[in-house]
Amino acid sequence: MTSARDQRIVVTGLGATTPLGGTITDTWEGILAGRSGARTIDADWVTKYELPVTFAAQLAVHPSEVLARHQIKRLDPSSQYALIASRAAWEDAGRPEIDPERLAVVMGSGIGGVWTLLDQWDVLREKGPRRVYPLAVPMLMPNGPSAAVSLDLGARAGAHTPVSACASGAEGMAYAVEMIRSGRADVVVAGGTEAAIHALPIAGFAAMQALSTRNDEPTKASRPYDTQRDGFVLGEGAAVIVLESEEHAKARGAQIYAVLAGIGMSADAHHITAPEPNGAGASRAMKEAVESAGLSLADISHINAHATSTPVGDVAEANAIVRAFGQDIAAGIPVSGTKSMTGHLLGAAGALEALLSILAIRDRLAPATINIDELDPAIPLDVVRGEHRTLPDGDIAVMDNSFGFGGHNVALVFTNA
Repeated sequence: MTSARDQRIVVTGLGATTPLGGTITDTWEGILAGRSGARTIDADWVTKYELPVTFAAQLAVHPSEVLARHQIKRLDPSSQYALIASRAAWEDAGRPEIDPERLAVVMGSGIGGVWTLLDQWDVLREKGPRRVYPLAVPMLMPNGPSAAVSLDLGARAGAHTPVSACASGAEGMAYAVEMIRSGRADVVVAGGTEAAIHALPIAGFAAMQALSTRNDEPTKASRPYDTQRDGFVLGEGAAVIVLESEEHAKARGAQIYAVLAGIGMSADAHHITAPEPNGAGASRAMKEAVESAGLSLADISHINAHATSTPVGDVAEANAIVRAFGQDIAAGIPVSGTKSMTGHLLGAAGALEALLSILAIRDRLAPATINIDELDPAIPLDVVRGEHRTLPDGDIAVMDNSFGFGGHNVALVFTNA
């Protein structure tokens, strides 16, 4: 008899809104076309505050084209994005008929409702406390997105919000697996969302020299593993999957995209922003994810890397991959850096890259990383570039890496169903 801890947890729905498209289908088509979602920001506050970085990977489809006016007014953009992606994933999963007390939501966010917080601070300073919007607090709360999705779906088993910087979305999916295996829920809508393309986050990231400054070439700015990389490109959006036990999914005749087979998490305890340079913590997360999936290191067919395009971060992750897998195995695993096209969605990054990993399994294709003119010799990996790489037939496993400020490390392993 299979124990609860050994339950296979499967993916039955996908949803996203990203800089490459308003759906996961459009996003994947953008990835396969090698298209960048980065562009110059057309907003007066860029000039007003003399921002040193004037571009970002902005959402392709504005929420006003999808949501009702009252939802736009009452929800921070981070919640708007989460609602759009969750509805799409729920629809894709066939709108499962389920007891609300067996349905849960886990929605990670790295920063939360920064637009609401800063806009309402401006209102307070300029117009006084009586003009502050009555819904300001629930809109700016980091748990606002999970609450909005829970209300929309009537999910009563739990509504949770991991806040682990750029690992938040992936951690949300890991938490969802634990909820199902512990018996708290039968179905969990899980992912991440972020809406931080605002003057203050841009100024803050720029001040710490984390952002690319290629203002004249936005589409070429995100270039993981390239010798001339100079920082990441800020992105926004949301990505969501529907998770349930394989038994539950088969009982209702659901389509199954993949199995979320392995989870690994660790902390560097090294520095608030810089990764541990030798990859000690990140490698532990990768090895734990493989082991928990019941696989060997040689079973991993593809890695969708964190690969932010920062000089230090890309090398640290490469070191972690080599440390986890050993040089011989690591050199033979195709590695993709899809942030080269989507930009860095912060708290939604790991969630989006999980969806791209699932689609890589479905289509047996590792997408090519764009903007690599000269591969950094300090990166001893088989980086996919130029042409997409065909993945093997039969059973395959794909790893999604996510690492965040504060030393948060999350690795997820997906297998074909």
